[in-house]
Amino acid sequence: MAQAVLLSDVEDLGQAGDAVDVSPGYLRNYLVPRKLAQPATRGSLEEAERRRERAEAAEKHAAERAGETSALLSKTVLTINHRAGEDGKLFGSVTSAEIAEAIQAARGLKVDRKKIRLEEPIRATGTYMVEVEVGGGKTASVKTIVAEAK
Repeated sequence: MAQAVLLSDVEDLGQAGDAVDVSPGYLRNYLVPRKLAQPATRGSLEEAERRRERAEAAEKHAAERAGETSALLSKTVLTINHRAGEDGKLFGSVTSAEIAEAIQAARGLKVDRKKIRLEEPIRATGTYMVEVEVGGGKTASVKTIVAEAK
C-alpha cells in the first residue's frame, strides 16, 4: 500500500488534506494525473496539516463574524415607506430585494436578497419580523415597519 495526501475531496476515500492508504497503481494512474492526491512525504503531510489548521481558523473567524452580524441585525429596525391605499393595502409589495437595500442603507451590510426569508411578499402596512440568514447556521430577526408613503 502507498500513502497519499488528498488535495481535494474524493468520494469513498476522504476529505482534502487526509492521509490515506491506496494501492500504488490507483495513486499513480488515477489520483495523481487528475490532481486529486499526491504521494505522502514528510513535507506534504506537514503542508496538509497547516492547510487544515488555516481552514479551521478561517471557519472559526467566519462563525464569530456571523455572530456579530446576527447581533447587529437583531437590534436593527427598518422603516420602509411604500404607497398604499386607504385600507392599508400596498400598491405592489415589499420584496426581499427592498429589505436588502434597506439593510444596506441602515447598517452598511450587504445582504443577499436570497438570504432573506419571506414566505410571501409584504402587501400591507404594519410591523413584521423578517428572518435573515447571516451564515454559519445563524439567523437574525429584523423588525421591519412598513409605512404609508406620504
